Amino acid sequence: MDLNKIMNDLEKKHPGEMEYLQAVREVLESLEDVVNENPQFESAGIIDRLVEPDRVLMFKVPWAEDNGKVNVNLGYRVQFNNAIGPYKGGLRFHPSVNLSILKFLGFEQIFKNALTTLPMGGGKGGSDFNPKGKSDAEIMRFCQSFMLELWRLVGPDTDVPAGDIGVGGKEIGYMYGMYKKLAREHTGVLTGKGTDWGGSLIRPEATGFGTVYFAQEMLATKGDSFEGKTVAVSGFGNVAWGAITKVNDLGGKVVTISGPDGYIHDPEGITGDKVEYLLELRASNQDIVSPYAEEFPEATFHADKRPWEVKVDVALPCATQNELDGDDAQNLVNNGCMCVAEGANMPSTPEAVHTMQSNGILFGPGKAVNAGGVATSGLEMTQNAMKLAWTREEVDAKLHHIMKSIHEACVTHGKKADGSIDYVKGANVAGFLKVANAMLDLGLV
Repeated sequence: MDLNKIMNDLEKKHPGEMEYLQAVREVLESLEDVVNENPQFESAGIIDRLVEPDRVLMFKVPWAEDNGKVNVNLGYRVQFNNAIGPYKGGLRFHPSVNLSILKFLGFEQIFKNALTTLPMGGGKGGSDFNPKGKSDAEIMRFCQSFMLELWRLVGPDTDVPAGDIGVGGKEIGYMYGMYKKLAREHTGVLTGKGTDWGGSLIRPEATGFGTVYFAQEMLATKGDSFEGKTVAVSGFGNVAWGAITKVNDLGGKVVTISGPDGYIHDPEGITGDKVEYLLELRASNQDIVSPYAEEFPEATFHADKRPWEVKVDVALPCATQNELDGDDAQNLVNNGCMCVAEGANMPSTPEAVHTMQSNGILFGPGKAVNAGGVATSGLEMTQNAMKLAWTREEVDAKLHHIMKSIHEACVTHGKKADGSIDYVKGANVAGFLKVANAMLDLGLV
């Protein structure tokens, strides 16, 4: 496999799509050995077929404000690969959404979904619509307009979107309501649904829970655990909430959260009423964390900074892509951090990953670590298909088992001669082999 040629060709075809190109390079660098050892992959053009999406759908989404003013946003659905199951991946509503970000997320989703062992392909979608500051009626009108374009392209055995940044239970409900009206049927076409109408318990917390379960397995390779550990978490959405809750359950202490305005350092730990306040803050439709320090004087707010300068044992980046750079990684190294597990999608830059790995920090990549969200979406699809609902304990136990299985796959394919584990390589190779072998079995389609 000629990595430089592949990347040069992609850059010519997709100029300026930096997030997508970064994600492809990161994966392909891990796959050189396994591709070169398996000539059948090259002769079948597996890499060339894998790095390009099956199709990219883009459409306008007109909607009316409460005052009658009409706006138009762009909507997208990237159906990347369905070799092992229907396309599966979230919808993101955020002003930063563009084709490069959605292609990066969809490409990562292929491997993430394969690692869960569930039959799900990779896809992603969304819009540059910003739900922040919008009324419920405006969000409803946008979601209905979005689904008017999307509904013919999705289905329980074709493409099953979920939520992502800016798309929670409210947005899923409005979109599912419109889909149900248009298709005239109740089917598991969206996940992240309300528990009263087909949703799975613990789905909102699942990505954060899974992140901590994976990090727990990483620590166990060193004979350690979360008990007594201080933990830095970034973000303050569903992923951060789930991670904080599970760290507390396992005896650790989370001392940071963050938002676009900066980060909170609470050395006493974010527990009890503070977690409840965090949920209120998130629901207030304000994308800031500074009020936390006003509510709890023992905490301090650090404007326009990221939490990776705080001395902690474990770091869980749970916000957004490229939020942890080389300087941040060096801060973690200097402060004695032993484990970094990515709760977000590609939150660490390549320089940060290199710094952490070369200094012996246990580093878990997002496609493995944060697979708990889509794994639980897969469990929701199963419950919908079987017309039943599992208890919270049943879903949590299945999620925990899946995350342990993902960790084992990463160890199998990422263990080095010196006994250390390259989780990046392990995750990429494990996910790739499942998808590549399925593509070979299915022929040139």
